[in-house]
Amino acid sequence: MKQLITIVIPVYREVNNLERLYERLEKMTGTLPVFAWEYLLVNDGSPDHSLELLRQLAKRDAKVKVLDLSRNFGKEIALTAGVHEATSADAVICMDADLQHPPELIPKLVDEWQKGGEIVATIRTSIDKQPLLRRAGSYIYYWLMSKISGLDMVSQTTDFRLYDKKVIVAFSKATERERMFRGIMDWMGFRKVYVKFSADARTEGSAGYSYAKLYNLAVNSITGFSLWPLRLTGYLGILITSVSGALLTWMFGNYFFGSQEDYTPLAIVVVANTFLIGIVLMSIGLVALYIGTIHTEVVNRPLYIVRERLNFEEKPDHT
Repeated sequence: MKQLITIVIPVYREVNNLERLYERLEKMTGTLPVFAWEYLLVNDGSPDHSLELLRQLAKRDAKVKVLDLSRNFGKEIALTAGVHEATSADAVICMDADLQHPPELIPKLVDEWQKGGEIVATIRTSIDKQPLLRRAGSYIYYWLMSKISGLDMVSQTTDFRLYDKKVIVAFSKATERERMFRGIMDWMGFRKVYVKFSADARTEGSAGYSYAKLYNLAVNSITGFSLWPLRLTGYLGILITSVSGALLTWMFGNYFFGSQEDYTPLAIVVVANTFLIGIVLMSIGLVALYIGTIHTEVVNRPLYIVRERLNFEEKPDHT
């Protein structure tokens, strides 16, 4: 039997890209007839007419499977939902629907998989019209995560990846709600190889990830994969306590044994309060992030809710 490769694609406001994406996928998969293919498109509560077009594609082609989520759960959850549905595949390829992940690169990913790569990740060497702020933010984020999380996270890697079946089976055991899909995959280890590509500028629509969403994703991934912020709070507490203690000792000494005109009692109180209040507020803020994550996990709601499946065999919702 042919090995089955499932291409998982989250969809959000991509109505103008879906037809072209399908055509390019068909052209690409036609060059690899030794494999069986299916396209699993996850409609992540898209407010445009993406679902209607997905219905048409599914009616036209039986290998197009559509998973319609009940609302917008976010890209990380949409990818998770798609991978959960692809457990029968020998390999899963995740990619975006905006055509910045070129389908023409898929044969290279499959070739590296056939050579033994369990995770075949892509590195974006350049992207047309990428804002400088996003480029700089991405570099800083990956540098910071590699330093504090212990994960093998390479700068400019993307969600455009191929995962072997054993990786998908292991991923299904992950239970956290506040998740970074790619971070969980990196955390699991497995043999990883990289393929470089240059991304074209987005031609239709706008980026699904705003700066606010990117910031939230970065915060969730840092608190989800590292205790470093809490340790930093402790280190800063020791540092500030030491500095403020030494400064207060010097000010008291100078006040009682030197010139009393240099410092007033009010100045000493202000210095002490400034340092102590600053560290307390920062500590409370960082601890609150972790408490918020704990709350989300304890509530234990389903990761997502499926409204409808097209071209699927009937099965219960995955939670």
